[in-house]
Amino acid sequence: MFVVISNKIIKMSKFNTIVFTQKIPVGMEIAWDFFSSPANLAKITPTYMGFEVTSTFQNSQKMYPGQIITYKVSPLLGLKMNWMTEITHVAENSFFVDEQRFGPYALWHHQHHFKEIEGGIEMTDIIDYVLPLGILGVFANYLFVKKQLNQIFEHRFKVVEQLFGKF
Repeated sequence: MFVVISNKIIKMSKFNTIVFTQKIPVGMEIAWDFFSSPANLAKITPTYMGFEVTSTFQNSQKMYPGQIITYKVSPLLGLKMNWMTEITHVAENSFFVDEQRFGPYALWHHQHHFKEIEGGIEMTDIIDYVLPLGILGVFANYLFVKKQLNQIFEHRFKVVEQLFGKF
């Protein structure tokens, strides 16, 4: 079975989805302003990733569909890689989507959903990804990529709790 995403045909056997949910004891405006700002990405990413936003933008600039964000990141063995994503969808105070245009994945589609709940916000990330290199990518995902993505989001969970408190 195949799926077409962003004009790419992907074998479903290589297609991976990870979902992360976190409840945060803040209002929608605070959550949205923080998570929709590329300036805050490095704050919630493990330092060993060497994550650096290289785009030039105004810190006060609101996210918009079509926005291109560039980064340097070291996902493996400290090797620096360039990564480019595009913000493809934005529904303020509800969700936004970033898709890789250039980088370490054959496909990266990341949905960020925000929902008001009693006492705060429920934030859900849905990441659909495919690694390059065919069967080697499948093995790499099994051996370390999926684990690394989980570690990144576990780190983010802890940092968000430190910044905004526990739910």
